[in-house]
Amino acid sequence: MEGSVDVVIVGGAATGSALAYFLSNSSSFKGSILVLEKDASYQKCATALSVASIRHQFSTRENIQLSQFGTEFIRNIGDTLAVDGDRPDVNFHEAGYLFLATQAGYDVMRENHALQCSLGAQIVLMNATELQRKYPWMNVSDLAAGSWGEKGEGWLDAYGMMRAFRRKAISQGVRYLENEVVQIHKAGANITGVTLDNGDTIACGVLVNAAGTGAMKLAQQAGITLPIESRKRSVFYFTCPEKINHCPMVIDASGVYFHPEGEGFITGVQPPEDQDPECFDFDVQYQLFDDIIWPTLAHRVPAFEAIRCEHSWAGHYDYCTFDQNVILGYHPDIKNMVFANGFSGHGMQQSPAVGRGLAELIEFGEYKSLNLKRLGWERVLSGQPIIEKNVW
Repeated sequence: MEGSVDVVIVGGAATGSALAYFLSNSSSFKGSILVLEKDASYQKCATALSVASIRHQFSTRENIQLSQFGTEFIRNIGDTLAVDGDRPDVNFHEAGYLFLATQAGYDVMRENHALQCSLGAQIVLMNATELQRKYPWMNVSDLAAGSWGEKGEGWLDAYGMMRAFRRKAISQGVRYLENEVVQIHKAGANITGVTLDNGDTIACGVLVNAAGTGAMKLAQQAGITLPIESRKRSVFYFTCPEKINHCPMVIDASGVYFHPEGEGFITGVQPPEDQDPECFDFDVQYQLFDDIIWPTLAHRVPAFEAIRCEHSWAGHYDYCTFDQNVILGYHPDIKNMVFANGFSGHGMQQSPAVGRGLAELIEFGEYKSLNLKRLGWERVLSGQPIIEKNVW
């Protein structure tokens, strides 16, 4: 071996850098930390290309709590991640999510709302009349209700947050290296080290898989099959000649979303299941805009009939095909490899809490701040999915 590191983190975007920050910030952790990132420009990573939003409106307790911590962290990020007096600002627009429901989805929305409020989330449930009063630009003729996050939800600069985590971690002694793991070395049930693309081999005490859409390949090198695929998501930026006031992040009952961005709006939708294969290219799915998004936008907001699509881009989710929830923690077959994979589009908003939780797991052998055991490998290996009813 050509070097030895206590913790090697593969993947230096939001989750990997959050873990690096929390672990290096612990006064009781004295080990060395190395983050391996194959593209230090981060131009194609999910964090940089994501819609970059945070919500508390889930149907699963852990998902709600993960994002609640995320909100509090983002609110205080200037103080927490400041380096030499330079305070990061991620431009958090706390305008809320507005989920819309037809009569068919009303009961589920009510159930979700009850759980969210029981956990302290500030979510307002409105009927169609109340929606029309609050958002006069919206067509509510086919709606039964809307659920709006009054506090704690919105959108932000995800790239800025990731860079702030990275910079703070480096200031605390974490080393970053632009390289890729090409081989994992094992001795029985233990990872002993990794060989990099440049030929260097590094011994490690703990190996963390936070590699995003590269996680499947890394897991396979360790003999583990991750139920994850790379799924493409296209995002479109459009402008509207008419002003739309007080617009939150709107999630239509169809799944089409939109929110203000600069002088216009961004929008997108998850492709139909038969048009959503595993994919690694970055070609924009323009047909989605023509066939699904624009007709839906024009129906929901009559002023959007005159919109103009200005530009677009595509990124990828590390999509958990098992239950669309993240897989966290140690695999029972490998004693010292930690997984943080399959966020399915929720990685940025969950990264602060996941980073904190995994730092606790690595240092103390257990979660201390928030119990995330249910998100571990046991549910996958036993075939017991966590059903999240608000997978958007």
